[in-house]
Amino acid sequence: MKQQAVISEFTLRALLMGLVIGTVLTAANTYLGLYAGMTVSGSIPAAIISMGVLRGMFGGGTVRENNIVQTIASAGEAVAAGIIFTVPALIITGVWTDFPFWQVSLIGLLGGLLGILFMIPLRRVLIVEDKDLIYPEGVACARVLEAGQAGGSPLRMVIASLGGGLVFKSLSGLVSVFRATAEYAWRLGGTVLYAGTDVSVALLGVGVIVGIEIGVAALAGSLIAWTICIPVYYLQNPMPEGSVLDAAWAAWSGQIRYMGVGAMIVGGLSSMWKIRKGIARAVKQLLGSIGKAHQATARTDLDMPKTAVGALLAFVAVGTFVVYKMVTGSMTIAITAGIVMIIASLFFAAVSSYICGLVGSSNNPISGMTICALMFSSVVLLILGMSGSAGILGALGVASIVCCAAATAGDTSQDLKTGHLVGATPAKQQLAQIVGVVIPIFAIAPVLTLLHNAYGIGTDAPGSLRAPQATLFASIADGLFGDAALPWSLVWIGAAIAVGLLVLDGFLERAGSRFRAHVMPVAVGIYLPISLMVPIFLGGLISSQLKKRSERASQNGVLISSGLIAGEAIAGILIAIPKTVATDTEIPIVLADSMGLSLAGVVLAMYLIHHFSTKLAGPN
Repeated sequence: MKQQAVISEFTLRALLMGLVIGTVLTAANTYLGLYAGMTVSGSIPAAIISMGVLRGMFGGGTVRENNIVQTIASAGEAVAAGIIFTVPALIITGVWTDFPFWQVSLIGLLGGLLGILFMIPLRRVLIVEDKDLIYPEGVACARVLEAGQAGGSPLRMVIASLGGGLVFKSLSGLVSVFRATAEYAWRLGGTVLYAGTDVSVALLGVGVIVGIEIGVAALAGSLIAWTICIPVYYLQNPMPEGSVLDAAWAAWSGQIRYMGVGAMIVGGLSSMWKIRKGIARAVKQLLGSIGKAHQATARTDLDMPKTAVGALLAFVAVGTFVVYKMVTGSMTIAITAGIVMIIASLFFAAVSSYICGLVGSSNNPISGMTICALMFSSVVLLILGMSGSAGILGALGVASIVCCAAATAGDTSQDLKTGHLVGATPAKQQLAQIVGVVIPIFAIAPVLTLLHNAYGIGTDAPGSLRAPQATLFASIADGLFGDAALPWSLVWIGAAIAVGLLVLDGFLERAGSRFRAHVMPVAVGIYLPISLMVPIFLGGLISSQLKKRSERASQNGVLISSGLIAGEAIAGILIAIPKTVATDTEIPIVLADSMGLSLAGVVLAMYLIHHFSTKLAGPN
């Protein structure tokens, strides 16, 4: 025990490295989430980079020290997910015209802190005592840390693939060698058919990480929307004049995608209903632990002091009222929204942690939880007579902080599981989480402003960032408080599809099928363009082949994919700088974009991911 006590853990170099990596990953996830509607965890790449740097530059580095690095690095990107899923909705609804730095930063800070603080009293019962909660990403990261102070090969894979992502994105976004989307639509009788794929190594990487099951489910949702519903829609409604391609997109953006709204609501509610007993136990434990002293008998069972947790909770509560007063100008809305937010955050932090423990962060229905929080807060505000911009601000303000809290709670759970397995000190990890939120969070508002000025967020213009979740929440809020009218018939059709999927999933579960009819991935597939889902599905195929080859090949695929995602995202941010600074200056085009060349680029990227993942894994 004495030997373990002196092992380096929360060191200055770990702190600085975690903040640098965390800030980069936060910016990258901001871009990826706005582009693809998904974010990915950077814990394992951060751990690999940390091990390589500490070994290469300092000749050492302990497992616990590397664990602190990945804990800090993953915290900011989790908050980024919460912000980009909700805050851009204020721009899309027209309530905001830009991203005010302090308001955006405080929303992320308050929500992130809530997610961490609510997880402190839940750590023991969920992370340590409940053996049914496996926290798969946390376990995977612990295995990487324990396997490897290897440094060399894994680090080179991440860096090389990051460079590959930078180059690929530059070939499409900077010099137009590749199209951003290779797509085609044609008339068939009185309707339209569409086929297309985004030309993106980041989306291929997302597919490798989430796997074939999620990829198939998401593509199935898109096929329902684009190959069935859009053609049926134009058989019943006149096709607009002009481009057939524009007609396909108009039907999806204006009508069909709202089926995904109904499916997401049903999916989120069903996910929480399935684990209602575990949620009740988690919330009961959380409420019972606040203010209750626990005498830790070992370093590995030591949480942050209750006084510090209480003081931070008080700061968050006061800060929430201040933020809501700042953004709405109404004390009534500030008090009401603040109370609703704290109650909802407490509940959904427990829900998020529990779901992450069961099925992992990749399958955590943050969107569904946020929809529930948005609907709940909207009902309360409508009862109080609030409407218009004030109501939209209040409802989305609650949803944004709740979303940040839920996302951060899930990430904190995975990190604490990693720490539990490698013998970390919980109190030091909890402090690392807080630091990892407080510093990188201030990069999000400038990145959002840069991307919005360069590409446009949620505008549906060619080349814009679609921000699917934010667009969804904007539609709901505007439909409830504003003048917009949601196509409720399509929302109900989407809900009916989700109910049918739940029935089918029950049959598949009883039959022991590998493939399941999970509602949320299908709902996301309906709500997002099929061009996004195709490369994710193709990445899932690569993942399936790598798993058949070996566990090592599969791990290499995850590392290469993580580098590609980070590289493309960083390139997207860098390319946005000249577009923003000199909007009237054309980017030089060295080769006219070609459909065939673009598709060839996707195929080449797939081959290279598979080739290097298997080659570097060695023989079976």
